[in-house]
Order: sequence, then C-alpha cells, then structure tokens
Amino acid sequence: MYDIPSIIQGYAQGYFLMADDGSNLDWYSSRERTLIPLDQRFHYPRSLQRVLNQERFSVAVNQDFAAVVAGCANRELTWISPQLQEIYWALYEAGWAYSFETWHGDQLAGGILGIVIGGAFIGESMFFQISEGSKVALVKLVEQLRSRNFLLFDAQMMNPHLERFGAYSISDREYQGLLKRALQRQCSLA
Repeated sequence: MYDIPSIIQGYAQGYFLMADDGSNLDWYSSRERTLIPLDQRFHYPRSLQRVLNQERFSVAVNQDFAAVVAGCANRELTWISPQLQEIYWALYEAGWAYSFETWHGDQLAGGILGIVIGGAFIGESMFFQISEGSKVALVKLVEQLRSRNFLLFDAQMMNPHLERFGAYSISDREYQGLLKRALQRQCSLA
C-alpha cells in the first residue's frame, strides 16, 4: 500500500512527514534541527532523578506500538493524521518504526515514537498518560541509544520541554553531515 523504501529514503535525506490542518500529508525539512544529546550534555531535572530512583516504571520496546501512536496523535491539534498513523504502522511492520514505552504495572504510562535508520533515531512524537511517563521514557531511551552505539537522536523541532534535557539546535548543513555518518552505522533499538 505504501512505498516503504521511498519513505525511508525521504527520512534518510533529512525530511520528515507531517499532516497539515486539513490532514494533507507532505514532506518537510527545516533550516535548523533539534537534537537530543547522547553525550554528557544530556541532563534532566533533579526531581526526575527521584522518580527514576523509585523505579515506578518499567520500559519496553514495541510492546504496544499502536497504543503509542494513538497516544501521540490524541491531541486537540495534531500533525499525526489517520493516514500518517497508517504509514507508521506500515513502517513498524517493515521493521523501521519503534515505540519506546514506559509502563506502570500493566498500564502504558508514556512513550516515544520514532524511526530507526542506521545509527539515527528520528523521534516523531511523545506522549504520557501517567505523570512523568514520557520523561522517564526519554531518559531511558537515551541510555538505550548510548548503549547501542547510536550517533544521532533527532527531535526535529525545539520546545521548552526538550530544552530542559539539554536539547540543542544545529543547522541543516551540520545535520546532513551527522545524518550521513549515522546512516553508515548498523544499530538496533530492540
């Protein structure tokens, strides 16, 4: 139904898919890209360290991919249209899209939706159902990406939430060079 190789090629060239207000899907790029650091620049609030120490949440990869996509799309204003949700599912079935999840017992607490190409994790969206669920997911995902030799965690666009974790912006030119290097790696999230 969807041309998965062409979609992956678009992401590998630095583009990303988004739906506009009318649910029309298109490719976008940006003059600046936001990255989550995978080095010592990554940090988080002290209050979150207390939550991490309590070990209230467990983490999983792709335990409930569909629920993470639905959670990410469940907003008053969303760029994740029904068609884009179908594309994410097709990418998931083809082994490209992943959900990194936090669980509180048997309840999905939060998650991060992303696409893995080589050593690049391209974060598409995140959500939470239980307070701190997405923040814990972000910390644990960074740990997982580091341990698996990923080079790049692309968050696409800056927001105040990501800034608190050390997110920073780079030019598209810098991004393209980093992405090219990341694509040469063979990494796996699961």
